[in-house]
Amino acid sequence: MPPFLARHLPTREQLARNRFLRWLEPFLHHTHLWVWSRHGVALGVSIGIFFGLLIPIAQIPFSVGAAVVLRANVPAAAASTLVTNPVTFAPVYYAAYRVGARLTGAEVEAAPDLPVPLEADTDSRSLWQRLSDVGAPLITGLALFACIGGLGMYLLISLIWALVEHLRERRQRRA
Repeated sequence: MPPFLARHLPTREQLARNRFLRWLEPFLHHTHLWVWSRHGVALGVSIGIFFGLLIPIAQIPFSVGAAVVLRANVPAAAASTLVTNPVTFAPVYYAAYRVGARLTGAEVEAAPDLPVPLEADTDSRSLWQRLSDVGAPLITGLALFACIGGLGMYLLISLIWALVEHLRERRQRRA
């Protein structure tokens, strides 16, 4: 693993100390969860991207749990959930809303009808109704982004990893 990457990834001990991941501690000692292999890393990143895009909270516990079950690389799964962070959250969710609105046939607005403070509320629709108007297209778009992003990253990482291995072997044969 490259040293610049190792500095930013969580260790076994850090994950075991996390209060949301304590239940996984008996499983975190398996070495196959920490090996940097093509399949393990590609699967770990795709799991992290999937949960990072699909759910807004508790992304790391879900991705680590799925990585343990699927025997993927745990640090890659945990780190790749950061695809949605404070900088990318709004653009990703807005794009997911727009795509989901197109797929569900909902009316695409320039800006979704977000709730406003009660004193400024002049709309007769309830807060729940306005949130549900945004919810179905948003969930549809996020599910689509999560599936395509996870699968796409798995394929991309596998392809790049195989290409790098091929070039390394080719270079060694020449030497």
